[in-house]
Amino acid sequence: MLYGSDLEFLERASITVDDCTGLIKDVDVIVDDDNNGRQSNSNDSDTSYVDADYSIDCEGLLMIPSFINAHTHIADSIAKDVTYNLGFNESIHPVFGVKSRVLSKSMSKHIMHFIRSSALAMLSKGITTFIDFREQGLNGVNMLRESMDGLAMRYLALGRVEHYSYAGDDEPLPDNAIEEALNVVGVADGFGLSGANEYSRKALEQLALIAISRGKVFGMHACESEESKAYSMERFGMSEVSRILSITRPDFLVHMTVASNDELMLAASKRIGIVVCPRANAVLGVGMPRVWDMLRFGCSVAIGTDNVMLNSPDLFREMDYLWKVSRLMYKSDKGRGIDAREIIKMVTVNPARIFRLNRLGYLAEGMYADALFIDKYSLDIMPMHNPYTAIVHRADVSSIRAVMLNGRVVHGRL
Repeated sequence: MLYGSDLEFLERASITVDDCTGLIKDVDVIVDDDNNGRQSNSNDSDTSYVDADYSIDCEGLLMIPSFINAHTHIADSIAKDVTYNLGFNESIHPVFGVKSRVLSKSMSKHIMHFIRSSALAMLSKGITTFIDFREQGLNGVNMLRESMDGLAMRYLALGRVEHYSYAGDDEPLPDNAIEEALNVVGVADGFGLSGANEYSRKALEQLALIAISRGKVFGMHACESEESKAYSMERFGMSEVSRILSITRPDFLVHMTVASNDELMLAASKRIGIVVCPRANAVLGVGMPRVWDMLRFGCSVAIGTDNVMLNSPDLFREMDYLWKVSRLMYKSDKGRGIDAREIIKMVTVNPARIFRLNRLGYLAEGMYADALFIDKYSLDIMPMHNPYTAIVHRADVSSIRAVMLNGRVVHGRL
């Protein structure tokens, strides 16, 4: 298994899960004695699984933390690939992009059908938690809640106010937008805004105060493209990140694809999480996030798959793409790129910390038993000489034997 927040590789282990709470009670390392018998590092003479109500022999499997998809737009899965030949703003601009028109013209029951389908697709790929940016105000959040009803998955619904106007930095939100914001944050887990360019300084202050004063998550897109960066410089006289941090301190920023070194260091100094979406950025042709530099400056980085309209919600593909491109981009550093273990942390440990997901993100005593079981003998992986690289660039959905949530198998079988 991969154990603890540093994802330490344990070759053999016994895990005991509390069936009532879904929490891991004990993790014991198992070593072979001279007679090839099992011996635990526990202080007890017997291994913990002996006294369990029932036990499962997982010989040949690798147990790892299940994945957290740190950024999705799950509702636009109703429009898969309809913008494949369009540019950045034409595809996803919140006011005049194709995506906003599709969502506004689609029936709620159809949107909800594809939300549920995409959630099930994520679960089959080892994603048990996702962080979703929901457009369409209060109705959008309610659609997500209703769509997920009964599904064995965790998610954060980050709503927004569909108010995009700018008459000056002192322009406040109108009363109806304030009312909508209060209604949204009452049922959502926080706000996930399109970006700072669509809001006045006063409006951003108001939205941040509404979310933060209620202990809710607050974040937004930033520096996704050269177009958005240039727009901020032209209209406000400063970069998106500088402007955002002069107004408030969000929990996280999404993309940062074209962020400068100064902006990355500023985010790191403020301990603001960064969520990158490498494959979606590639689909839109906006660039590759400089994840190596983010890590070098001390940023906490997580990975999301972004719009289902653009990109499949598959973190195996995301990790593989990031690992290989990083080796190409940073070949001057002996071609090493980003360490595979650090990339796995970007879909497990790091997003749990950024989004304050208690008892999630890694496997250890007192943590929820949210896990994947990878078949070490699958054709693409065997022989597994390095578990981290095997997960990052060899494993895929076909390698998954089972997915566990709260100690219960919710996909596949053991």
